[in-house]
Amino acid sequence: MRLATIRTAAGNRAVRVDATAAVETGEADVRALLERPDWAEHAAAAAGPSHALDGLDYAPLVPSPEKIICVGLNYRDHVLEMGNKLPDHPTVFAKFAPALVGAHDDIVLPRVSTAIDWEVELTVVIGRPVRHATPEQAQAAIAGYTVLNDVSVRDYQRRTSQFLQGKTFERSTPLGPWLVTPDELPDGGWEVSTVLDGETMQRSSTAELVFNPVDLVVYLSEIVTLNPGDVIATGTPGGVGHARKPPRYLTDGAELVTRIEGIGECRNTCRLEAAS
Repeated sequence: MRLATIRTAAGNRAVRVDATAAVETGEADVRALLERPDWAEHAAAAAGPSHALDGLDYAPLVPSPEKIICVGLNYRDHVLEMGNKLPDHPTVFAKFAPALVGAHDDIVLPRVSTAIDWEVELTVVIGRPVRHATPEQAQAAIAGYTVLNDVSVRDYQRRTSQFLQGKTFERSTPLGPWLVTPDELPDGGWEVSTVLDGETMQRSSTAELVFNPVDLVVYLSEIVTLNPGDVIATGTPGGVGHARKPPRYLTDGAELVTRIEGIGECRNTCRLEAAS
């Protein structure tokens, strides 16, 4: 099953995305849907107003998550290209909801930087509260997966040892287009890729993750209760612009496609932030 949050004339609506139409579930967004204990059965049986797939206006999959938790340095190839050692524990930072945009929205490039980078990330969406999870409980708590592009303002990120200030610029982070439930996905690694202006920048597999989604839910649930609609971005593979020689960064008008096999893709145009 695929679930999305779309924008309509009446506001945001949660939908089940079928082969021929998107069907409203009755909730305002995917977080509200996942907060129902029976969300899977409710969404599968939904028969609300339907929308043609062509021209759907995707909002961020979860417009206002309680938590957006990001993991850095979690692909073996990316750890090595950045000159680091494989970590013993996940590197964790956060984003705030104003950073999010939809899967086809423009990415806003902040005027204060010219060192803005791309990062395709497999992203977990939580479907039930979980704390101090066993691996089995962690697996059961995963509602599904989506795509996030962790657009990173590298000069701000590198100002201190803390990543957050380079990771949560407003309207910088595509999330979507939809959630895919685990039963829809094959076992094994899924290809992840970034294409910039027609050129492939990143291509790897989730098999390269140091800490997989279940590992991360177990670890993070030791720290805080994970709640429905919480988003966990699992890190990016090698091929980021900052690690290239010379570095390559995003510019006004650049076209980005971030894709995960079997899940979907975000297609975004980069636009320089307007002067205030």
